[in-house]
Amino acid sequence: MPAHHHKQIKKPKDKIRQVENSLSPVVVYGDSLPNYNLEQRMREKGVKGLSIAVIKDYSIEWAKGYGWADSAEGRKVTTETRFQAASISKSLNSLAVMKLIQEGKLDPEVDINNYLTSWKFPYDSVSKGKKINTWNLLSHTAGLNLHGFPGYDVTDSLPTLVQLLNGEKPANTEAIRSVFEPGKEFSYSGGGTTISQLMLQDITGKSYADYVEENVLKPIGMRNSSFRQPPVDKADYATGYYTNGSPVKGKFHVYPELAAAGLWTTPTDLAQYIIECQLTLKGESQKVLSQEMMQRRMTPYLDSIFALGVFIESKPVGKFFIHTGGNEAFVCIAVGSLEGGNGVVIMLNGEDFSIITELLHSVSRVYGWTDYYKPEVVAAADRH
Repeated sequence: MPAHHHKQIKKPKDKIRQVENSLSPVVVYGDSLPNYNLEQRMREKGVKGLSIAVIKDYSIEWAKGYGWADSAEGRKVTTETRFQAASISKSLNSLAVMKLIQEGKLDPEVDINNYLTSWKFPYDSVSKGKKINTWNLLSHTAGLNLHGFPGYDVTDSLPTLVQLLNGEKPANTEAIRSVFEPGKEFSYSGGGTTISQLMLQDITGKSYADYVEENVLKPIGMRNSSFRQPPVDKADYATGYYTNGSPVKGKFHVYPELAAAGLWTTPTDLAQYIIECQLTLKGESQKVLSQEMMQRRMTPYLDSIFALGVFIESKPVGKFFIHTGGNEAFVCIAVGSLEGGNGVVIMLNGEDFSIITELLHSVSRVYGWTDYYKPEVVAAADRH
């Protein structure tokens, strides 16, 4: 049996207990750093269920579920429970699109309309004669509108991709259009990501969910993940809950904007994605991208933060590639170090992102990511 596999079976119980009991806030009053308990914080913040996977030395050191996937059904969260990855979908989308670039099927520097066949982007005077390219879509520098998507009720009729892009009923969002010229500055746009979804389908002739499963999810070993919306299989799906404890009508919203928000997955599977990126950067794996293409993916495009499908976070301990996500009653984060093989993925079926921040602080403290976490200290006397 390979050594790393053995490590996953024998859970480091003391480390787990430390992580569960070392949550700490962003702002600290006075000089003592409080240590909160995870399950107590979940109760205080109205979080029903939470799932985590911790990466150390390029492997999953442990993964664990807490609370309820569905309290009415008495279903507890396990490491197999799927959550909505929301915008973390964009990270997997960038792998799929960059694979097409690597295979020479897509030139990332030219007009996206060279590849769009079932719809064309309607340029107008706002883009000032400049063309949008694929790098722009992946780095949110295309100058497009539509930050995010509200999703659809499970009983709603869903729009086609073209209806979505045109803002035509039954789409519940506006048409994707230019708000300023491309290549000028960063402006987060799920709308732009949705255009890349259609490009991928037009180039490959396959459905988005099928193509990404075959070329990204399966090769990485993400066996418990899918871009099918609404979900069709019998996997263990978490129900979304509002902070007041009530479930989302129909259990969760449906997102036909697959590339921007449609992935259902687990922290364990997203940890496999992080590890694959880390090993590719080292030149030790290339299940999806080459080392050179992965390095390109991690290089900020216009500013110093947004690269191609990931944000780059610079800390005293080193650089990290991250993405956060928030769909209707689902929030999550995926964090990986560019060097050294560290990381964590946290997903929950609720609305309160602050518990994710507190738990991330705990992991960074317990695992010795030097100065990753520096609370803002406020003198006790200044507390209002």
